[in-house]
Amino acid sequence: MRKVNQPKVSTSPQPKAKTLIPKKVTAVFGALVLSASILAACTGTSTSATGAATTSTATTVSTAAVTTPVKTTSADLVTFKKKDLSTEWSADSSTAIKLNGTTATVTGSGAKVSGSTVTISSAGTYVISGKLTDGQIVVNSAAEGDVHIVLNGANITNNDSAPIYIQEADNVIVTLQEGTENTLTDGANYVFADSSTDEPSAALFSKADLTINGTGTLNIDANYKDGITSKDDLKIVSGTFQIDAADDGIVGKDMVAIKDGTFTINAGGDGIKSTNDEATDKGFVAIADGTFTITATNDGIQAETALVADNGTYTITTGGGSAEAEPHTQEMPPGGFMGGGGTPPAKPGTANQGNTATPNSTTNQDSTASSTTNTAASSDASTSATIVTANVATGSTQTASSAASKSNATSNTATNSANATTTDSTDTSTSSDSAKALKAGTDLVINGGTFTIDAKDDSVHSNGSVTINGGSLKLTTGDDGMHAETTLSITAGTVDIVNSYEGLEGTTIDISGGDIHVVATDDGVNASEGTATSTTTGDATAEGDTTAQTTAATDTAVITTAAAASTSTATTASATTAPTGTDDQATGSQPPAPPTGGMGGGGPEAVGNALLNISGGTLYVDAAGDGLDANGSITMSGGTVIVNGPTDNGNGSLDYDGTFEMTGGYLVSAGSSGMLQSTSDSSSQYSIAMSYSATQTAGTLVHLQDSAGNNVLTFAPSKDYQSIVISSPALKAGSYTLYSGGQSTGTATNGLYADGAYSGGTEVVSFDVTNNVTWLTESGVSDSNPNGASGPGGGGGGRGMTPPDGTSGNASSTTDGASNTSTDSSTSSTK
Repeated sequence: MRKVNQPKVSTSPQPKAKTLIPKKVTAVFGALVLSASILAACTGTSTSATGAATTSTATTVSTAAVTTPVKTTSADLVTFKKKDLSTEWSADSSTAIKLNGTTATVTGSGAKVSGSTVTISSAGTYVISGKLTDGQIVVNSAAEGDVHIVLNGANITNNDSAPIYIQEADNVIVTLQEGTENTLTDGANYVFADSSTDEPSAALFSKADLTINGTGTLNIDANYKDGITSKDDLKIVSGTFQIDAADDGIVGKDMVAIKDGTFTINAGGDGIKSTNDEATDKGFVAIADGTFTITATNDGIQAETALVADNGTYTITTGGGSAEAEPHTQEMPPGGFMGGGGTPPAKPGTANQGNTATPNSTTNQDSTASSTTNTAASSDASTSATIVTANVATGSTQTASSAASKSNATSNTATNSANATTTDSTDTSTSSDSAKALKAGTDLVINGGTFTIDAKDDSVHSNGSVTINGGSLKLTTGDDGMHAETTLSITAGTVDIVNSYEGLEGTTIDISGGDIHVVATDDGVNASEGTATSTTTGDATAEGDTTAQTTAATDTAVITTAAAASTSTATTASATTAPTGTDDQATGSQPPAPPTGGMGGGGPEAVGNALLNISGGTLYVDAAGDGLDANGSITMSGGTVIVNGPTDNGNGSLDYDGTFEMTGGYLVSAGSSGMLQSTSDSSSQYSIAMSYSATQTAGTLVHLQDSAGNNVLTFAPSKDYQSIVISSPALKAGSYTLYSGGQSTGTATNGLYADGAYSGGTEVVSFDVTNNVTWLTESGVSDSNPNGASGPGGGGGGRGMTPPDGTSGNASSTTDGASNTSTDSSTSSTK
């Protein structure tokens, strides 16, 4: 006999910190290495190059990457047969098994007792009641037919193996008799027949297809590993389950299909999982309904292939919750390379961040990069543009409280050793270090239900696609709110990302409906080709230069792939004056100088294939990093988008590398001005982009009206802001006036007033809209982005760089050698 001691289950290892080189910074590094001589030659001298980046002709962005949202339901994946649903039995046609301490008695055929072991050897119905203090129910039936086990008030303990061990059977159905409470308990150490055996591994363990039904209660105290495990299909029709497991709560190899039930699971590993990674039509989790309270050290619900939830109520905590997440580190301080572009991002949702200047005041911005908690050392090894970065070990201690009763909270010291290597951007975390709430290998589809999630890692994650077709999700997460390696689609439902590192992330993000609220300490929405999970080394390229994985189609679930279409826009940066390292001290009522720092809007950065497509719904973003960020392009044809933040000049409320084609919908974004971008010139709907000379206080109303006094916008930004971008179907060619301050009698939703009368504001500027994108300052209309070199398609901001004419970048200064034009400008009248 071989005795195996179950290893103690402690808190899971800390997930790797998402150490990022922002794609902006990566591009800047590459450009600086390859053009170092140009920068050196420009130091201290002006050049004849114009301030604007040379931009190739913009073409229409292809939306071929937007696939049809996945409409898979649990019924598409699994069928519950009549026998799965049946709970009927009769004493006359069944065999009674009465447990009595260390032995049992059998009345009827098909089962026998040997000491404390009861063996069922043929098909039939077996009704089990009583208490077995240290024994086992074994099913070993080679005959065809179902083995139907009725737990009718059974309490079974086995100190060194599984209380119920189904070794062989055609199919097994376990019924939890109505009004009864049943309990299975195992020991922490199992004894196996020989060294080649590692089964059973759960308190209820089956090598055959297993179905559980009935309305009774099943309590499982799994001290060895898992609570319930089936090596084939696992179907749960109904019942009440209280599972405390040292490792996983519920495991089905080929499938876990749940029709209904009430589940309370405390797991030292995963809560619910399916493990078949060899067949594309297996390894899924399909849930029609139910109530789930899951506390797991690792993943909450995890599927090797598809995860589909039609309805239900879910309360899921993983890894001790979002408070246990490791701090995220950035390789560069905000503001880009070579200088301080504002203050570091602060927690979103708080006012007076970043730009600390108040109206009629100025700020002095030190161009010296400030130190951060995790210092990144960069080395320019050669002119081959190979940038090597290294993380300085933090030696920080993270305490992760285990959710499982079998895994008491322990303190783990996570030391990030210095490294200079590149890892794949695709999520490769295993069950030992993954603490995601909902996780799928291919498609993750939510058709309905109520989800309350507090996750140490991503709340919703798929290595393929994520589709939200309905439901209500309240997500608090230590990493991404929702993450898809291919396409993230939201067609309906309510998504409230209370806190996250990044809110929505995917190669293609398609929003056609729903009510979405995002709070993020970095980017609110990030369309990116892969996720930066480590320091990037080698040739400097755009972030996420990997191909989105292709998922296999099956005959039971629609598996989508996202072949993101590339855009044809490219930009090249002309030579600019190199920053000197310090700014002149701003004094008096002069407008603040723009931050010195990174390259101009988009600059030499390669345009990626990622796409953010918005055609409907409501999207609200509160971000400390970029509001909407696309490593590629943005298209918007409908819906409402409101962005608050960032407040530091190293990020922008809109950040894209290709184009932003605006053809419909309502957009308002308020944030810092250092990296200001508007929509593209190729857009068919008009936009205005206003840059203020000083930071405006959070809550200060922005009011835009036409020459007839009709309201176009009344908006109260929730953060300090120095720029605002507005695009509305109500904007036409004509005359407008922008006001600041005042009050409205209307009702605001997310800061946006849909009704009421506006009064008491101060006129900032009057102007005419004649172009698709109108750039504004207090002085009037500017021919181009007044904050610096314009980026692709309509306008990346200066990225915190001093304008090439050597000026401080005042809003009223000349741009590209041409005077700004203004129409009927006024700053004194009051509405």
